[in-house]
Amino acid sequence: MRYAYIDRKDRVRSDLRGVLLYAFLIFWALISLVPLIWVLINSFKSSNEILLNSLGLPQQITFTNYVTMATYPDMNLLTAFRNSMIICGGVVSGVLIGAGFAAFALGRFDNVFNRYVNALLAGCMLVPAFSTLIPNFVLISASPLRGTWLAVIFPLIASNMSFSTLLLSGYVRSLPKELDEAAIIDGANTMQVFWKIIVPLTKPMFATVGVMTFIWTYNELLLSLVYLPTRNLQPISVILSLVSNMFGTDYGAMMAAICLTILPVLILYVLAQEQVVKGLTAGSVKG
Repeated sequence: MRYAYIDRKDRVRSDLRGVLLYAFLIFWALISLVPLIWVLINSFKSSNEILLNSLGLPQQITFTNYVTMATYPDMNLLTAFRNSMIICGGVVSGVLIGAGFAAFALGRFDNVFNRYVNALLAGCMLVPAFSTLIPNFVLISASPLRGTWLAVIFPLIASNMSFSTLLLSGYVRSLPKELDEAAIIDGANTMQVFWKIIVPLTKPMFATVGVMTFIWTYNELLLSLVYLPTRNLQPISVILSLVSNMFGTDYGAMMAAICLTILPVLILYVLAQEQVVKGLTAGSVKG
């Protein structure tokens, strides 16, 4: 009788913890969603209506703000989105390829040299990004890269490489080495082990690194302002920064610009969220 009472008490405590946990998660989700919903609702209002009632629903849904952003003569949103996708694609591809090979070497070959490389990569993450701006500017100004997308892509690949390599190498290190040994016994070489065993098993972490790199690159502003002087090469982040100057009092147009800017990131995360969650939780449960 006593043991049944204890078991029932433990179940009540467990259920209570579950309820509190879900309540906290729902509260956190609402905190994250409310700003997005607020921006979306206000993008269908005029500036006067936003000033009078920014928290209420629009009296009349209008797409004037989106038309203003799409037809403004000094801003071509499609060109800006294209530029952002080219820059993000180049950075994500470079980071995944470079960090993937580096993680394979660091995670599969244990020697003294690799330990020093791991320490060096960890030290590189402590270097502030702004401290490298002047050296990068001097190097790129002396090369033919300035005024091209490569002037932004190469520094961003370098700045994301340390974190991505450490993240991927930790995941690769957790994979059983018996898989490599079995493949080598079957006649596979090192590159075949990497492409046919390591890469398929590391897809969740590759997806996590790719999405995080995409978001950081998509939001990057400073390098694009410095190295891309012409408007037809600038990404959407630069165009968004100009909105506050061009439409400083047109809050409806600013809300529409924000909605258009965050749309690709939301689509990417929705499509890749399953792999991202697997990558973020990798190693938390063993076995």
